[in-house]
Amino acid sequence: MKVAITGKGGVGKTTLSSTLARLYADEGRTVLAADVDPDANLGLALGLSQEEVDAIVPISKMRTLVEERTGANAANKFFKLNPYVADIPETFSKDINGVKLLVMGTVDVGGSGCVCPEHVMLKAILSNLTYRKNDVVIMDMEAGLEHLGRGTAANMDQFIVVIEPGARSVQTYHNVKRLASDLGIKQVRVVANKVRDQQDEDFVRSAIPAEDFLGVIHYNPQIIDADRQGKSPYDFSPAAIEEIRKIKAILDRDER
Repeated sequence: MKVAITGKGGVGKTTLSSTLARLYADEGRTVLAADVDPDANLGLALGLSQEEVDAIVPISKMRTLVEERTGANAANKFFKLNPYVADIPETFSKDINGVKLLVMGTVDVGGSGCVCPEHVMLKAILSNLTYRKNDVVIMDMEAGLEHLGRGTAANMDQFIVVIEPGARSVQTYHNVKRLASDLGIKQVRVVANKVRDQQDEDFVRSAIPAEDFLGVIHYNPQIIDADRQGKSPYDFSPAAIEEIRKIKAILDRDER
């Protein structure tokens, strides 16, 4: 199973990503969670301390590694577009609660993107992750839609868009679905987070086609407490875990 979890900033992508990752890890599955958000906090949500998170160097910042694999350096402006990266997930991931965390980092670019060694490296790694046949790969994507334009998640099985009960979030789902179709990804699903009441849930269900709707995660002060303390929501909120477990059950049926 290979899923990319996307949506606007602050909607709860990392809560869903980390909890799904730990649920699969608890089943004994090999789980690789890729943090593709420049504001990387998936490590905290999986259970690392702030000090451990601060000590992680994102792949995009490993200049020596990028130069070795792409052949690019100050004296050589030409570089490989298909560098060898198959060993990177095992070599540079950090094990936490049964999940292999790979912090990708980002490349600062202007306009529509760049063709630079760092970007080529990241794209090659993300593409390689999709070929891990029996593994669960969960990508916690950056906020917004720029990554879809760059095609960095083009080989995933599906996108899950995390939304809040509101018109702007619903519009994000429509935009993701349109751009995903351009990449050849046919399945774009929705999880509604921070749902307060039945009115919120009814709104989302009326706005999202039933075949694309995975479920809801209700507004939960325990998740906020976990975030405030820099802890994993998995260790704080049994109610949220059960709601996400139901979402996972739908994903599992699709995988069979």
